Amino acid sequence: MFTFLICFIAGIGAGLGTGFAGMSAAAVISPMLITFLGLPAYEAVGIALASDVLASAVSAYTYGKNKNLDIRNGIVMMITVLLFTLVGSLVASLVPNATMGGFSVFMTLLLGIKFIVKPVMTTKESMEGVSARKRIFQSILSGTVVGFICGFIGAGGGMMMLLLLTGLLGYELKTAVGTSVFIMSFTAFTGAASHFVIGGMPDIRCLVFCVASTLLWARIAARFANKASAATLNRATGVVLAVLGVSILAVRYLQ
Repeated sequence: MFTFLICFIAGIGAGLGTGFAGMSAAAVISPMLITFLGLPAYEAVGIALASDVLASAVSAYTYGKNKNLDIRNGIVMMITVLLFTLVGSLVASLVPNATMGGFSVFMTLLLGIKFIVKPVMTTKESMEGVSARKRIFQSILSGTVVGFICGFIGAGGGMMMLLLLTGLLGYELKTAVGTSVFIMSFTAFTGAASHFVIGGMPDIRCLVFCVASTLLWARIAARFANKASAATLNRATGVVLAVLGVSILAVRYLQ
């Protein structure tokens, strides 16, 4: 019962973060499973990534159905992210280890505050004013940055994508989140598969409970996000990210 409760609570945070902001479930689920259930870190990350796959996919479907997904440039960015994640991992293996474990947590908190204080009010009309060639170049550049940093420090992918999509590429918030979860569904699948191949199958109960809870709450959050106004979505996203950032910091403090 305790295992189910922890996985369910972790899934709530991960699902809301994914559905609202394209946040990786690993940022929430991993520290919860490690701290309260005593799972090995590698196994916990594998479960979190597996939870991310379906949650991101169903969120991407919901955003796509509401025409809030840029598939063409999303594919360009996804390929670049996957490629430079490998490059980043290779470089990381050749240099002295520099720990940046708290990077994604602080980014989550700061990005949440940013959406509350300075919301993204870009419209689709202004997005369409950017040329296709420039958008592809921006997608490759963003994918390079996100992929390399993820491969080098192993964290921050979802949050960095959202920041770059809304900042550098000038996406309106719903399209930015929709494109982010579309990319994350593929990167999470790659990460989960590699974890299971290398580390073996994880605790099945934790895996099933986390996947189910994350999927449920991601679906709820994505449906709400696509019906909400830009101002409401910015506030909701900001509050969710800020609360998750503080909560994850508190959980890590307990470790």
